[in-house]
Amino acid sequence: MPQLLIELFSEEIPARMQAQAARDFERLAREHLAGEGLIPEAVKSFGGPRRLTLVAEGLPATQGDRHEDRKGPRVGSPDQAMEGFLRSTGLTREQLVEKDGVWFAHIHRQGRPTPEIIAEMVEKIVRDFPWPKSMTWGRGTLRWVRPLKRIVCVFDGEVVPFTVDGVEAGNITEGHRFMGSGQPFKVRDFDEYAEKLAKHFVILDPEERKDRILDGAKTLCFARNLDLVDDEGLLDEVAGLAEWPTPVLGDMEPAFLDLPPEVIRTSMRTHQKYFAVRDPSTGKLAPHFLTVANIEAADGGKVIAAGNAKVLSARLSDARFFWDEDRKTALEDRLEKLKGVTFHAKLGSLYERVERLELLSKAIAPRVGADVAKAVLAARLAKADLGTGMVGEFPELQGLMGGYYAREEKISGVVADAIRDHYRPVGANDEAPDTPVTMAVALAEKLDTLTAFFAINEKPTGSRDPYALRRAALGVIRILLGSEARAPVRELVGDWYRSLRCFVDPGRALYVSTKRTTGYLGPLSRSPSEVFETYVEEFEDALLEGKPYVVVTEEDFDIRFDRSAAAGDAPEGEVIYEFRPYGVVADEVMAFFADRLKVVLRDQGKRHDLVDTVFALGDDDLVRIVARVEALDGFLKTEDGKNLLAGEKRARQLLQAEEKKGPLPAGPAVGMAGASPEETALVGAISLAEPAVARALHNEDFAGAMRALSGLRGPVDAFFEKVLVNSEVAAERENRLRLLAQVRDAMGRVADFSLVTG
Repeated sequence: MPQLLIELFSEEIPARMQAQAARDFERLAREHLAGEGLIPEAVKSFGGPRRLTLVAEGLPATQGDRHEDRKGPRVGSPDQAMEGFLRSTGLTREQLVEKDGVWFAHIHRQGRPTPEIIAEMVEKIVRDFPWPKSMTWGRGTLRWVRPLKRIVCVFDGEVVPFTVDGVEAGNITEGHRFMGSGQPFKVRDFDEYAEKLAKHFVILDPEERKDRILDGAKTLCFARNLDLVDDEGLLDEVAGLAEWPTPVLGDMEPAFLDLPPEVIRTSMRTHQKYFAVRDPSTGKLAPHFLTVANIEAADGGKVIAAGNAKVLSARLSDARFFWDEDRKTALEDRLEKLKGVTFHAKLGSLYERVERLELLSKAIAPRVGADVAKAVLAARLAKADLGTGMVGEFPELQGLMGGYYAREEKISGVVADAIRDHYRPVGANDEAPDTPVTMAVALAEKLDTLTAFFAINEKPTGSRDPYALRRAALGVIRILLGSEARAPVRELVGDWYRSLRCFVDPGRALYVSTKRTTGYLGPLSRSPSEVFETYVEEFEDALLEGKPYVVVTEEDFDIRFDRSAAAGDAPEGEVIYEFRPYGVVADEVMAFFADRLKVVLRDQGKRHDLVDTVFALGDDDLVRIVARVEALDGFLKTEDGKNLLAGEKRARQLLQAEEKKGPLPAGPAVGMAGASPEETALVGAISLAEPAVARALHNEDFAGAMRALSGLRGPVDAFFEKVLVNSEVAAERENRLRLLAQVRDAMGRVADFSLVTG
């Protein structure tokens, strides 16, 4: 069957856009063809520095005839509805068919030649292509990522004629900008197209370009007894910069190797797109670099290497300047500058954030077994490198440079490591910190981000997450689960609200307001330390328990800091910071963690619905929740678990039906004279299971709790098979309802089985 070949040829397409553009090209083509009833046997797209290419195999030469029965208005509908329906179908009222009181239109469309459909498709794709950024040029109105030069559109060996904003479709393309012949050439199908491109020094497939880069780079490194430093992200980028990628190995000045290796690699990668190489005998960086040229030079790349070496030396000279200058100022002395840097308009300055991190780290440190003093010091200095020249030049080195500067100041290695790693994990492939002090500061950093933005009602919506709160939550989950640290989420949110004492400052009035009263704890004309001693207990109670002067529920709380210098019962001043109630935020943050935890467990092959069954118990200890889920997951995979789940569901539904008639009888079931063996057996089984489940849950032996429940499986099955719950004898009926309630409640202590979907 015929083949379709499309090439959209333009000026250089940014490397970061090429892969997504190729995917979008294929998606849009598939959708348009499918909408016309044309289903190709295969579609493949390619993205490169100057061209997007698509090939579709097995398209029919002509579109088939199509028939559609479209439902319209009901008989007797207003004339406006009928007229609109007729316009949309192109039919007259006499051509409609009435069925069951509804008008239907039988629409017949004769198939069109496939090239006609392709011409419409390509023009629409070009005009509506979803580039992240686009431009216009000359006098045309078309928007494209860069000026569009040519369109190749060939179907079954013939040109599909059409024009888009003055660019006429044809069968002519061209090769490499410098190494090609300089003469355009014709193509008839994809095989000829790919073959001629290769002869004109263009590798169409980005995967082939990456393989060429790696093979060439490793060959050069092997010849010099060097190892290439792997960098998948950089490999993807440079493969989008060159149509005929040619690796070139260059030399750098060895004196620059006394800079931190991350600085050297970042300077190479970010500014120059160079790969670093290392000495295999030491594992350290070697005084060389590997760049990827877009040409094969006659001299083997010597001139290219020399020119790139000069540029790299200039970049590294700048880095050395920052390195030397930054070390002249201690991290502690840089904190003052953070007072003038806004973290967020509703959350204060970076300095105030540092104060919150100190208080948070102090509270979290005991939970993870960290040295409190070291955790507080690390939190205090963690953001100091944001004011350094090096981080100003290379923002991706924040934290990392703080760790280096801390070591230069002879600060404890434990503290320096915590400063270096407090952002981790920053992605799914990044390792979570596993040393106590680093864990404390990393947790504080992520919890401050997460809780603070929830407190000002800046939560993620749909796919939007501008403050990376989902990533922060996943980071907390990975740290807690990896270390098995016991840190209930609501308590952590409470720690954040306690950290708001950092906003208590001379000249700033503090209000803790409720629906009933306003507790005024200022203005604060004394030093913060004196204020803390005077107000800290009342302040924390007001935040967490809801009793500035009267007892109210925590959901009633609000906290606001005003700028006011008045004394006594001061009037409201200028609102500086205002935060939502602790109770509301704590519940929202916990629900947010539950959603993220489902993602983590789903990736591990666990059933995400089981998180809901455990979360419904009100537990907010992530380690305990996961332990419960794992035990429950294992239990429900057994025959005992499956059958007991069915029994619990039957008992629950029966009890719900009875509750609609009136209150259920209270108290435990008893062994009644004349009771059937099945009823007696279940009474005995539940009397043994209840304390066993309670002991296991107390000891957090959730697998043991499941084993205790499994002992109910046989008696429950037999009970439902042999015993009539709704006995005509009132005493028997009440006892049996109490017995089923005991079964339901015993299982309900382990999980809310009503939320199990399977």
